[in-house]
Parts: sequence; C-alpha cells; structure tokens
Amino acid sequence: MSEPHVIVRDAILAVDIGATTTKFAAVDEQGQLIEEVRRVPTPYPCSPERLVDFVLEYVEQSGCARVGVGFPGALRDGLVLEPGNLSRPGGFTSPIDPALHEAWQGTDIERTLREASGLEVRVVNDATLAALGCCEGRGRELVFTLGTGFGIALVVDDANVRIRDVGNEVFLEGATYDQVFGDHARSRDQALWNDRLVVAVLNFVAEFSADVVHLGGGNSRRVDIASFEGQPWRVVVNDNVATLRGAAKLFH
Repeated sequence: MSEPHVIVRDAILAVDIGATTTKFAAVDEQGQLIEEVRRVPTPYPCSPERLVDFVLEYVEQSGCARVGVGFPGALRDGLVLEPGNLSRPGGFTSPIDPALHEAWQGTDIERTLREASGLEVRVVNDATLAALGCCEGRGRELVFTLGTGFGIALVVDDANVRIRDVGNEVFLEGATYDQVFGDHARSRDQALWNDRLVVAVLNFVAEFSADVVHLGGGNSRRVDIASFEGQPWRVVVNDNVATLRGAAKLFH
C-alpha cells in the first residue's frame, strides 16, 4: 500500500464503483475535486468482502474523515437488492454466478464500510450519485449514466425520487438495458447504439414526465445530441466526474 497523500482531512473521498473501473477522488464541501482522479480496475470476482477490502485500501490512503460511494446496483435502506454486474465473476461479459449473486443480496454495504473504516460513510446507487453531481435543482430532471452499463435516476425540484434500477430489465429481443447500451454494444455499432438510445430516452422521458435530460458517464460524449433536436425538453451533457462531485451532497 502506498503512503497516505490526502490534502485536507475535512475533504470527502468520493468513490464511483463501476463495472469496469472504480474512480476515487477527494472533493471539498462544494463537490469540487481537489486532487487528480484515480482510476483503478474493479476487482473480480467481486464478493462483498473483496469489494470492502478494495475500497478500504483507498479510504485509508486518503485520510479523509467522510466517504461517499456510488454503488453499481439497486439499494434500499442501505441493503443491496440487486448487485448488478458485481454478480458476474469475470466482469461484464461473464454470466451471473448464482452463489455470488446470493452473497450480495441483503448485504448492508454502507454499515459494513462504516464499521470497517470507523468513518462516516454514505452509499447510494451510482446513478443517484451522478444525479446529485449534475442536477440543477429545478423541475423534473432525468439522469442517464452511460458507461459499462446503463442507469437512470430522477430528481424533482432538487429532491431524489426513488425509482427502479433498470440495468437488468429487458429492453429489446431478450437483451437488457445494460447489454444494449453498455460499452461493448456501443463499440460494435455506435450508430445502432445511438438510435436505440434515442428510443429508450424518449420512453423514459414520457414515463417520468421529465423537463431536463442529463447524460453522464464515459459514453455521454458519444451521444449524437442532434438526434434530440425539436424535443420540448433540454439535454445536458455532463463530464465523466459528475458522479464524484455528487458525493459532497450526501453530507448536506
């Protein structure tokens, strides 16, 4: 383990756990990054114990007293309902391992990290954390995270509204949203990926009566924004560190 390098103990360590890469960075009370983002491959197979040990290594290096984590699956009251791609022992392209999936379900990942670190830790779904980092606080804002997988979050007048995690829902011809809109599908045929994304966005905007659409994640810059011209709602493209900035709001 490398030596601690933290800048300010009052800073918050933001952790964005992705299906491929996990990002770490210290942010201030306003969510501004105060150090370079560290990108580290997410470990597989990723059991709850292995993920906790992995995150704790960087928590200890940081020296921060508070930690805000974006988790790539569905949570309720701190408990894991659906671990998303973490139940795939070889990463996104491998099949789900039923035993690993079962090991994740019901895990209180927030309490486990808090007790293991002795620090104040908050854990939310990664799309929720992205919403905290990019939403403007007015109207009905729908956030789409486009990376290894696919996530959505809804914020109404600056308040997060709990909605379902759609990554493992079937979207088209038996394929899930994660499979249709993940980076592997985009790399095979970006034009088709974009056309299908337009359909999905239009469907979700209608379902949630959104006024603003936020696109985030590593593939947000690859979206053909012209495809949304003429719609009665705005589209905002956010950078790939918006999720990290959202960690500060977990402690407001």
